[in-house]
Amino acid sequence: MKKILSYSWLALVALFMYIPVLILAFYSFTESTTIGAVRGFSLHNYVTLFTTEELRNMIIGTVLLALGAAVIASILGTLGAIGTFYSRSATRTIIETANQVPVVNADVVTAFSICILLIVVFGIEKNTFVPLVIGHVVLCAPFVYLAVMPRLKQMDNGLYEAALDLGATPFQALYKIVIPQIIPGIVSGFMLSVTLSLDDYFISTYTKPATFDTISTYVVNATRGAQTEIKTALWALSTVIFLVVILVVVVMNVASVRQTEKQEVSSYENREKD
Repeated sequence: MKKILSYSWLALVALFMYIPVLILAFYSFTESTTIGAVRGFSLHNYVTLFTTEELRNMIIGTVLLALGAAVIASILGTLGAIGTFYSRSATRTIIETANQVPVVNADVVTAFSICILLIVVFGIEKNTFVPLVIGHVVLCAPFVYLAVMPRLKQMDNGLYEAALDLGATPFQALYKIVIPQIIPGIVSGFMLSVTLSLDDYFISTYTKPATFDTISTYVVNATRGAQTEIKTALWALSTVIFLVVILVVVVMNVASVRQTEKQEVSSYENREKD
């Protein structure tokens, strides 16, 4: 009975999570201009999505911004986590507390603060894209830190010390011993950073150049307008993003399972040799 209730609850949660997306995906393959009226199968929305220069440039710009910000955030978040992990207890507590502030802080507060600091105080022009990139890095880096830190805590710290005892420099020990063991955390932090950057609205709104739009800012502006063709093309965009996310998650899970199987086989072979 408990299993039935638990499975029923999971199914109910899954329905609430995925039915709206599936409905949107269904209507993206129709000629309907509003949700609720089906007017026949069509790929017109996808043709519009990939042939309209405005939409194409917006998608490319958003993806490039997300990837660039994620790379910088992954580097800074990883180095911050490693430095904190090998710091003294008091220093570690202070840094961990400071890292939690941007995570729990409201995005609108973070966005407005970055806007005031970079644009008003330091006078950096929005057209340089510097405030926009810095804002996205500030948004993503704390989450990379949170993804990497558990991996560091699970790591056998004796390997790093052994490498130093055998003559390796701190950089060599870091590059050859520590980094390989925390790569899953770095990858998770990178993927999360890409997602956060793609999803961000407030920081982009306060820091982006006037002629540049991310997916989130473009969608909000488009839904306020009267361009029906653009609105329905955004249904197709939402479907494409959803499918890409599913594909990435499946690939990452399959790769993780294969890596675990290889480790188990290798461990078994080593025991057989012993």
